Amino acid sequence: MIQLNSGNVLLKPSHRKQLMAWLRRAQKLGQRLGHFVLNLSLARQGKSIDVRAHVHDSVGDFQCHARNHDWKMAVRNLVRNLVVRLQGQLMQRASAV
Repeated sequence: MIQLNSGNVLLKPSHRKQLMAWLRRAQKLGQRLGHFVLNLSLARQGKSIDVRAHVHDSVGDFQCHARNHDWKMAVRNLVRNLVVRLQGQLMQRASAV
C-alpha cells in the first residue's frame, strides 16, 4: 500500500499518475516481501522539494530521503534509492531462508 502526503507541494493529477508509475517497481518488490506499506511525503522548503519515504515490510523498516529544486528529479532519486533498498531486503530475506 502506498500513502502519499503531498504537504505544501501542489501536484496536478498527471503528476500523481507519473509518480505512481515510477513507484510501480517498488510496489511489486514490496508485495513480494509482504506486508508492504510505503508512506511518501513531499514538502517544499524554500526553493527545494524535500521527499521522504518511510517503508515498513515483513523484513524490516527503513527510510529514504531526497532533495532537489525540481520535484521530478527529487522523486526519481528517491525511487532509485527505494528500489535498491528493497532489492537488498529481498536478497537478505532469500539468504536467510
